[in-house]
Amino acid sequence: MITGRCLCGDITFTVHAMPQGASVCHCGQCRKQSGHLWASAYAPKNKVGIDGPVQWFEATPAAKRGFCPRCGASLFWTAHDEDTISFALGALDEPTGLTLEKHIFTADKGDYYDIADGVPQEL
Repeated sequence: MITGRCLCGDITFTVHAMPQGASVCHCGQCRKQSGHLWASAYAPKNKVGIDGPVQWFEATPAAKRGFCPRCGASLFWTAHDEDTISFALGALDEPTGLTLEKHIFTADKGDYYDIADGVPQEL
């Protein structure tokens, strides 16, 4: 079991499955949401327990993003037509035991940084 929380602690969550797809997203939406980039992993929705007042923002017709209305922490992303939910790696309590698998939407990354960690990149 992996646990996580927002900055103020109003929202906590538990992941009761091995997280998959640990990645860093460089798309414009994730950069605007987080202020830089968004690192996440995912698990089946029925294996993630969330406690607290998550505020959901429907960023596109296809997906929504969950954040804490008190501290503003970006915590979740889920597509409407999928049975998984992504959660912020930075919100997890350590140790996580996870390793980044890939960078995604790298063609949209900001021009102010380079990706030089050797982790595979997808445009």
